[in-house]
Amino acid sequence: MESFFEQNATALILLAVIVVILLLLISRIKIVPQAQVYVIERLGAYHASWSTGLHILIPFIDRISKKVSIKEQVVDFKPQPVITKDNVTMQIDTVVFFQVTDAKQYTYGVERPISAIENLSATTLRNIIGELELDATLTSRDTINTKITEILDEATDRWGIKVNRVELKNILPPREIQDAMEKQMKAERERREKILQAEGEKKSQVLVAEGEKESKILRAQADKEAEILKADAVKQKKILEAQGEAQAIETVQLALADSIKKLNEANPNQQVIALKSLEAFAKAADGKATKIIVPSEIQGLAGLAASLKGLVEKDATDIK
Repeated sequence: MESFFEQNATALILLAVIVVILLLLISRIKIVPQAQVYVIERLGAYHASWSTGLHILIPFIDRISKKVSIKEQVVDFKPQPVITKDNVTMQIDTVVFFQVTDAKQYTYGVERPISAIENLSATTLRNIIGELELDATLTSRDTINTKITEILDEATDRWGIKVNRVELKNILPPREIQDAMEKQMKAERERREKILQAEGEKKSQVLVAEGEKESKILRAQADKEAEILKADAVKQKKILEAQGEAQAIETVQLALADSIKKLNEANPNQQVIALKSLEAFAKAADGKATKIIVPSEIQGLAGLAASLKGLVEKDATDIK
């Protein structure tokens, strides 16, 4: 048994050394994830910046100095006291959006980069606000944001940092100024409310006047249309009456023509014709004419009729 261990001791030691070496090599295999950069030092000096992928560190020689995220980062800094041009002290807090563009400069350019950005942001903000009065500070957020972004971006470029934008989160003036501003805003709201009420009343009066005007116009149009309809009715009535009279005359004329036609077809003698003429003359005499011209033929018949009438009256007298 001892002979077996003695014989294989060298092999076991060799196997153990190989396992240790393999474990050491495996532990030195590094995978850099997306949106990160590894800063590598070799023998204490900067060697390389590893991007996304598989990399191997040389044991006892290489080491990872810093793991840097290249995603955009947001840092919210606490409120900073600043003094305006008209000597009003305010508290302003800022939000900085930045991104690392050079991992080497970010690692070796400045100690504690976030703290450096905060201090630089506070100093720049004091310089900008110091040139503005209170009213301008409260109404110039966009201008202040643009200026501080440009200054910070230029200053942090040597640190491998790109400042995308800076936003003023809160601007807090002293309590007494806040009270005065609230009173001013309240007065302004009341003034606008009164203006809106006055405008509403004015519009209401205008609408009422326009409604009355429109009502009068509609009534006038209705009266006009009624008169037109009334005139059309009278006109239509007269037309119908005229048409009725014309139809009556036409009917009489047709009857007369028909009677003459039948009379002609019967071939009457002279006495019948004279008698018809006498009947027509009697109808004419019943009219309203003040002067009547009697044809000679009818005059003879009239005399005959008068003679006959006289004889009849004489016989009646003799009988009595």
